[in-house]
Amino acid sequence: MGAAAGLAACGKVPFAATFACFLSRAYDFIRMAAVSGSNIKLVGTHVGVSIGEDGPSQMGLEDIAMMAAQPNVTVLYPSDGNSTYHLIEAAARHKGMVYLRAGRPKNPVIYGADEQFHIGGSKVLRQSAADVLTIVAAGVTLFEALKAHDQLKAAGIAVRVIDLYSIAPIDRTTLLESGQATQRRILTVEDHYAHGGLGDAVLNAVSTEGMSVHKLAVREIPHSGKPDELIDHYGIGVRSIVEAATAIVK
Repeated sequence: MGAAAGLAACGKVPFAATFACFLSRAYDFIRMAAVSGSNIKLVGTHVGVSIGEDGPSQMGLEDIAMMAAQPNVTVLYPSDGNSTYHLIEAAARHKGMVYLRAGRPKNPVIYGADEQFHIGGSKVLRQSAADVLTIVAAGVTLFEALKAHDQLKAAGIAVRVIDLYSIAPIDRTTLLESGQATQRRILTVEDHYAHGGLGDAVLNAVSTEGMSVHKLAVREIPHSGKPDELIDHYGIGVRSIVEAATAIVK
């Protein structure tokens, strides 16, 4: 981090990457780089319980809160290879510190190579005129939300799904439009601790407009296990999303 700050001061565009959990060791450097408006690009990998067997010491579960706490730091969270590619390009072009949160699982590719992504944007992946709830997710939980959409649709419950790939700055316009179209109901789901993550970002963006925001997140220190088992066990998988959505709309 110190070397990256020096390179940025010399006019370079440095990218520094490591496990997201290890960035906490360099937080003093990150904080001072943010204070100076440094043009550093950070990539935190191996985030959340979805890394599986490595256990809680290796799971970045507080990184969004840590990065978004600093003013003027952009926080991005792509879900597949193509969105990651384009958001890395956007990070390189952006003047200022950027943190990109990268997951470990081999997620399917859902976006085409020519899909456009920009800082401050989002993607509405599922929607209909009959939607009664908006589900907001990013990264690994986006795929859980898409599976939940299909199950809920089969049960006669129409929901909207948003990929919130830019957490800071946030796409407040799309969130408000979707919330208003779905009876002011929003459900967030994230592979991150409940405090200071995607859910809180959404809540802060829409709370003044009377939206009801329900949050699914990791609410305890997790254990080691298989990724799919941990996602389900800690309440951020398809089963928990379906149960929460059903309870909200009934």
